[in-house]
Amino acid sequence: MAAHALDNPFFSALDSIHRDVALRHGEVRRYPAEFAPFLGIPHADVDMAAALDALVPAGDSVLLLGVAPARLPAGWALQPFADLAQMQCERELAVIDGPDIIELDERHRADVLALTALVYPHYFRPRTMALGRYFGMYVADARGEVRLAAIVGERLGTPDAREMSAICTHPDFLGRGYARRLTAFLGNETLRAGRQPFLHVAYSNARAKALYERMGYRLRRDIRFMALRRG
Repeated sequence: MAAHALDNPFFSALDSIHRDVALRHGEVRRYPAEFAPFLGIPHADVDMAAALDALVPAGDSVLLLGVAPARLPAGWALQPFADLAQMQCERELAVIDGPDIIELDERHRADVLALTALVYPHYFRPRTMALGRYFGMYVADARGEVRLAAIVGERLGTPDAREMSAICTHPDFLGRGYARRLTAFLGNETLRAGRQPFLHVAYSNARAKALYERMGYRLRRDIRFMALRRG
């Protein structure tokens, strides 16, 4: 896999494994808003004016990762966030014991959306689950009610790599190793399929970053993260 594919993950995914859902104008690509708020460009010198008018409706905004345009048309502003850590794993990991892991599908969509709205609200949309496979664990809570306790899924990627995404645990089930179990499970599945597992985590989320490091993920690079909005 060419190194630049993960240096520009939104565009790389939109131009390969998610080509069928991509909205396009010239060289610019974006996910439909119901899938993800992400826009990708092939290089910094791309002409953005017509593409933004065509792809980003009034009142909407998009996120960019890795590559940002060198020039923006009048009326648009780029808002930088803190860099993310892009991490990858080169070997299979131990999957700790825990509840059964099931593949999530349309029957579980309402539960997934409720969980992500609670703990992962900014980037998960009604059709995000169509971008890859998602897995989770249902566990009985203190009242005996069986609930979706934790999930992991595939979002970005290329033919040779898959992003571990939406790694989240309901607050009532924290501290039981569920995120670790799910992340190791899906990462191992990815490696066995001959693909590179990778993920993105904010440095401000020190607890999650430390967990991934303990598991065996290593920093590949710091990667720029930005919002693009009408000024």
